[in-house]
Formats: sequence, C-alpha cells, structure tokens
Amino acid sequence: MILYIKNMICLRCKIVVESILADFGLHVNSMSLGEIHIKETIPYSLLRQVDKVLRDTGLELVYDKKNMIDQKIKSIIVETFLYSVEPLNIKFSHCLASRMNYSYTYLSNIFSEMNGISIEQYVILQKIEKVKSMLIAERICLSKIACQMHYSSVGHLSAQFKKVTGYTAREYRLIKQNSHKQLPVLIAV
Repeated sequence: MILYIKNMICLRCKIVVESILADFGLHVNSMSLGEIHIKETIPYSLLRQVDKVLRDTGLELVYDKKNMIDQKIKSIIVETFLYSVEPLNIKFSHCLASRMNYSYTYLSNIFSEMNGISIEQYVILQKIEKVKSMLIAERICLSKIACQMHYSSVGHLSAQFKKVTGYTAREYRLIKQNSHKQLPVLIAV
C-alpha cells in the first residue's frame, strides 16, 4: 500500500513518519519524501488514527489525487534542488513530467491551482530558503553557494535573492547576525 504524506519535505520528517508507523505495527518497504510504501493494507479506521498522530507533528495523510500529485511535485522539487549534489542535465519540466508520468502542462495546472503560484516560482522560493540558511548557518561565500545550488552565476543568484527577499545576500547576512546579538539587560533601580 502507498501512503502520501503532506508537508513531508525533509529527512527528519522521514524519521518521524517511520517511527509513527512502527508504533502502529506497520512495516515500511520503501520511503521517499512524501511517499511511503508499506507492506500491509491498512483499514480506514487505522488510517484515521495514523493521520491524527501525523497531524500532531505537522504532517498529514493525503487522500485525493490532486493533493497527491501536488505533494509528489513538492517532494521531487526538494529532492532535486535541495538535496541532490548532481546538476540537472535536462530541463526540470522534462525531468518532472517523466518522473510523474504526466504532461508538464497538466502538472503545472494542478500545482498552480493548489498553491496559487507556478512550479517555477515554488522552485525559486525553495532555493532561496536554502540559500538563506547557507548564508547564516554555514557561513559559505556566495560564489560557493551559487555553485552548490546550481545557479549559472553569482550574479543570477544575487539578482534572484534580492528580488525574493528585498535584500542583498550581504545585507541579509548582516541583519541576521545582528538580530542574534543580545541587547544588554537594563535593570531598573
């Protein structure tokens, strides 16, 4: 049986989901972001219980086809742009259509209907979120980030970052560094 899970977009989510399923005595055959293949067929009453526990962690089961497609698209985007070290050798639209076995137009229409933005806009937002975390947590220079995130140039990354966040990468880094500094505590006498 295949389960589709909404908001399952990171490796930690996999650990949480696997633990929850194990607590219910369910055995995972294979797992990717947003999709779990389990050995057993689950009765609806048990599915509702699993869903309730998943919802407590910010995840949830997906039952309808459009939501399943939407979650699968998001999972492929995260795997492709945030976790893969290999650059794409083909257009992402072709990659997505081939992995999903649907036309890109069909996928794009469903995604836009479900999220209010295009797949391309979503990809950009996800990449910029990753860049933001790399700027702060990993303290990597912008040229290395551009390379790791498969941007064609530092200029392209810089322009996209400014357009999405309203800040240059340097401004963003400085703002975040300053916001983490604690202000002195004033004691009233």
